[in-house]
Amino acid sequence: MDGRKYTGQLVFGLDIGTRSVVGTVGYKSGNKFIVAAQRIREHETRAMLDGQIHDIQKVGETILEVKAELERAVGRKLPEVCIAAAGRVLRTVTTHVEYPFTRDQEIGQEDIYALVAAGIEKAYQEFLSNQDGEMKFYCVGHSVVRFYLNGYPMGNLEGHKARTVGVDLIATFLPEEVVDGLYKAVDLAGLTVNSLTLEPIAAIQLAIPERFRMLNIALLDVGAGTSDISITNDGCILAYGMIPMAGDVLTEVIARHCLVDFATAEQIKRQAGEKETVSYTDIMLLPQTISSEEIKQVTKEAVNDMAGQAANKIRELNGGKAVSAVFVVGGGGKIPGYTEAVADKLGIAKERVALRGEEVMGQILFEEDVKKDSLLVTPIGICLNFYEQSNHFIFVSFNEERIKVYDNNRLTVADAAMQAQFPNDGLFPKRGKALVFTINGKQRIIRGQLGESAVITVNGEQADIGSPIHANDIIKVIPQGAGEAGRLTIRELPESTENLFVFVNEKKVGVPRFASVNGILQSGYYEIQESDEVEILNYYTVGQIAEFMDVALEPWMNIYVNNQLADKETPVYENFTVLWTKETLPGISPVPETTAEETKETKETGASDPVKQTDLPNAITVIANNQVVVLEGKSKYVFVDVFEKIDFDRSRPRGMGIVATLNGHPAQYMEPIHDGDVLEIYWRT
Repeated sequence: MDGRKYTGQLVFGLDIGTRSVVGTVGYKSGNKFIVAAQRIREHETRAMLDGQIHDIQKVGETILEVKAELERAVGRKLPEVCIAAAGRVLRTVTTHVEYPFTRDQEIGQEDIYALVAAGIEKAYQEFLSNQDGEMKFYCVGHSVVRFYLNGYPMGNLEGHKARTVGVDLIATFLPEEVVDGLYKAVDLAGLTVNSLTLEPIAAIQLAIPERFRMLNIALLDVGAGTSDISITNDGCILAYGMIPMAGDVLTEVIARHCLVDFATAEQIKRQAGEKETVSYTDIMLLPQTISSEEIKQVTKEAVNDMAGQAANKIRELNGGKAVSAVFVVGGGGKIPGYTEAVADKLGIAKERVALRGEEVMGQILFEEDVKKDSLLVTPIGICLNFYEQSNHFIFVSFNEERIKVYDNNRLTVADAAMQAQFPNDGLFPKRGKALVFTINGKQRIIRGQLGESAVITVNGEQADIGSPIHANDIIKVIPQGAGEAGRLTIRELPESTENLFVFVNEKKVGVPRFASVNGILQSGYYEIQESDEVEILNYYTVGQIAEFMDVALEPWMNIYVNNQLADKETPVYENFTVLWTKETLPGISPVPETTAEETKETKETGASDPVKQTDLPNAITVIANNQVVVLEGKSKYVFVDVFEKIDFDRSRPRGMGIVATLNGHPAQYMEPIHDGDVLEIYWRT
């Protein structure tokens, strides 16, 4: 080791590809990234196919060789590494969630955490519902596309007031064996993963700077086994995707045409781009030559097929339409005629599909003599991604279960809960059951109370869903029960608090409104039940007004409602006038006053003036709660009159409500009753 000095922290990145392993070591100096050393080793066998490791041991040995060469070059041990996973089996889910508040409120970090967590949870559930087979996938990251504030796009929600917030996000998933294969191969080389990203994310770090992402551009990273695609627009990365087709397809076509093994065919493909003719030996050990033009014709159909699949995937990811431009990186993209074929399949100008190499490396400096081309975009992007976020998997204990979590350097309890498939509603306060009933024919809902938040601890210390977590943390989450169910009494209804105003003897009087529940009058203390039909009555009877005012209406009094002759049972509505007096209003014939002697005489003589006899008070006998009750002093009676004769206190509730029956059927308080009727009144429990 020569102990060389570097002005910044050295970052070691590995691009573990299908055809080769590229190692890059560099550091940042101001706005520039300095590549201190770069080494490439091709796989001696087809240890990787279509971007996935098939022979972990062989890949691990190749990584070890690259690591050793780089350590000699930089004069330092390299214990940690940044890697990227290929997108051959990448799954993405784009989703949208909204969260309403009961009122305008200021948005804090916990609200944003809850919103994003809900989005990831929704994406994960959508992913599981569309996933066939038993392959286990990990959510390896998510990207917020945009937030919404009251339905309008917003870059950052924190500090704003809102009634509704929302988010669009992309969640990405990889199979367990892909991640484990990468980790085991790296471990065989004596390395610890410092960060993990996806190859299309790494490539876009360098190929499409943020200042270009306002444009609708596709990045096409064509390797040996896969072609990874990213789409940008409106300043965001909108989608990721891939096709399982790249440079190896052409190598296989050449191998069949020239009758050679895969490695020889790969050499022919590369030399065809540099020479007019290529010499080789076929499997019969016969020397052969082939022109570059023949190679181009032999591979033309495969190139068109590969370009067509890439164009179709770009359209699919871009909402069914072509993008404005395509940046191509990776060795597979250097195939003659490929960029032109992609432009043709997309229907855009050929100049708008181009290789990106030296053009995007203005901020990249090399301490070694290295040619800047499209092959280097992804390896350097892996290193640059280290500065954006340190990503790798860590293990934590969640409710005594050991789980693996993708570390994006911003891990929280919510991320671990999602990976453990802990129910999202178990993290947040639950509302009690809502009370649903009707009031004057219109449905009303009283929301239940919020319960307590889940009890969360990290390493025994109190925490919340936004608390950061780290490797080997012990997380415990105990969900709490729901809050109290929605409750409301009659007197808490806004409609019942508004008095009914009438004019009694020229004085304005406000009387509390009566409430009928399922056809039965109830006191203000009655607690409304599910599906109750509540009606706030908009009238009083004259008798009820008199009772409220503690006035005894004598038989000799004349009663008038709106200057019309009335009696105790006459309904009185808002702003009606009521008058009781022994005087007679001009132009109105009062009920003749009858003395006791005249009443007795009438009864004895059997006088039969039908009008007078109907208006005279009479007595009836009913059975109320198994007791004989005599009602007298009125010409007619209603159910509520019996309360004056029995011991039943309505002012102090002793149950859920009053049950009233007349001759075995539910009764209304104002329902007429007659001699011999049977009444029951009791508290419902």
